[in-house]
Amino acid sequence: MPNTVPDQQPALASNRVHVAAGIIVNSHGEILLAKRPDHTHQGGLWEFPGGKLDAGESVEQALIRELHEELGIHIHRCEPFMQVEHDYADKQVLLDFWRVTGFAGEPKGAEGQMIVWVSLQDLPDYSFPAANRPVVEHLLATM
Repeated sequence: MPNTVPDQQPALASNRVHVAAGIIVNSHGEILLAKRPDHTHQGGLWEFPGGKLDAGESVEQALIRELHEELGIHIHRCEPFMQVEHDYADKQVLLDFWRVTGFAGEPKGAEGQMIVWVSLQDLPDYSFPAANRPVVEHLLATM
């Protein structure tokens, strides 16, 4: 069950990867998804864009940095949405999901990744890593 209290930072296991991810919503209410490169962990699946926190970086700082690096956008408005802890067979992750509703620039896959805007009702048509599924379910139930 995901932890939905965004401002609590659980103690991270030494092998747990902490990731900031953006649920980027455009003016049409569509959500931006990025396809993970085939050669990466969970490759070929769709995800909410983001990346790992650097040492000493807050989740919001990491989100802003990662979305600029990966998509070329500048975040103006975002808020915590939910946290998900998930243990894969080869990796443990803590994902901090933030809803992004204000940004400048046109998102592009700056690292060669495929991106697509998806309507909320079409989210179930996309294959996500297991750690992202609680977010999709929560989005469908609350938006």
